[in-house]
Amino acid sequence: MTPSPRSVLVVANPAAGTYTREMSEAVVRRIAGVGAAVELAVTERPGHAHELASAVGEPGGPALVVSIGGDGTAHDLMAGLCESAPAEQRVPLLVLPSGTGNSFYREIWSDRPWQDALESALSRPRVRRIDLARVAETDGLALLGASSGLAAQTLVTARTVSDTGRARYEAALARAIEAFRPYPGRVSVDGEVVHAGPTVAVGVGGGRHRAGRFTLLPHSVLDDGLLDVCVAGTALPLPALLRLSRDGSHVGGPGIVYARGRRVVVERTDGEALLFEYDGDLVTGARDRYTLDVDPHALPVITP
Repeated sequence: MTPSPRSVLVVANPAAGTYTREMSEAVVRRIAGVGAAVELAVTERPGHAHELASAVGEPGGPALVVSIGGDGTAHDLMAGLCESAPAEQRVPLLVLPSGTGNSFYREIWSDRPWQDALESALSRPRVRRIDLARVAETDGLALLGASSGLAAQTLVTARTVSDTGRARYEAALARAIEAFRPYPGRVSVDGEVVHAGPTVAVGVGGGRHRAGRFTLLPHSVLDDGLLDVCVAGTALPLPALLRLSRDGSHVGGPGIVYARGRRVVVERTDGEALLFEYDGDLVTGARDRYTLDVDPHALPVITP
């Protein structure tokens, strides 16, 4: 248990999928009600949350940063906080759900109301230092995880969908399934090849959940110093893979490989560019491989 914060920066993203001004105002009122100094910053452009968080480590900065947004906002704040100070001096992050998927909030707080999460942060805060994944080729950090295959293809397809929020993802996934073809791939964990051949999906990270509805890495532990990886070949039909991965029961199925390690290498073996994303952002470029290393205990977060 740590002392209740005396100063708080609340970063709200009005472009998040389920954002409301009323929620931001309620959060600020509750923080002020316990006697803490509170500042509300409403993001104005992509990358603004990152900029705000990167300045947090300056003298006189807040003792807690609160995210009101979705997984993208949480990612931006994470990246900024990691730039703001050495690991042992970083300010804790509390994520409250105001996005479409809210996978990271679900990772920490399950189905608890956001009011309970805020109350815990203000009255009985517990800080847990969680692992991140560093993508060597971009030197970027992943909070939720990374993937290739169907999930990355869905992000490409989403660019052609005019819907918003959850409907946009559902429509993009349906179109991606129709057009998707497995790619020739190879996955190595700590130098050992765990999969080689036709590849439908690869998921890597510390978080169990992605896209707010899939439990891709059900055995993952946020602070064990390891990256979990799940690879789906072609033995399990795609409709079954999607259905089973909602609760993690795809693990142990035909053609599914599950492993853990400190370094994961994901490759496409036919010389074509590998479609790859982390934390919901597609990586540009024509690379055919990506290397992910665990950054252990890198981010302090408020947990139950």
